[in-house]
Amino acid sequence: PRQPAKTLWYDRPRYVYLEFCVEDSTDVKVVIEDHRVVFSCKNADGVEFYNEINLYARVNSKDSREKRSDRSITCFMRKWKEKVAWPRITKENIKPAWLSVDFDNWRDWEGDEEVERAMVEQYAEV
Repeated sequence: PRQPAKTLWYDRPRYVYLEFCVEDSTDVKVVIEDHRVVFSCKNADGVEFYNEINLYARVNSKDSREKRSDRSITCFMRKWKEKVAWPRITKENIKPAWLSVDFDNWRDWEGDEEVERAMVEQYAEV
């Protein structure tokens, strides 16, 4: 049986970030569409994870990507309308138990664009 991966998200002026917390993931599939993200993978124990998120607003799927690490898979998706804050990541105003805000990365946007640009460039190099 599949189960949802614990997922963290945070908002930035130009991108919105999703982190699927699965350690030692294999068979990772991430599909980023303009209004939806579908994620699936297995962990070291062979447990299957599956998350589907209908996004709060439109993203530019062509300018979105994901990065896998040993601890998680991070997606960053370019907002269609930049500098518009997302009050939540899901289209529906419900909060699934597996989804939470990444407070470590959640902060005011003031002067944040430099930081964001550096983060995206760092991801792009990997």
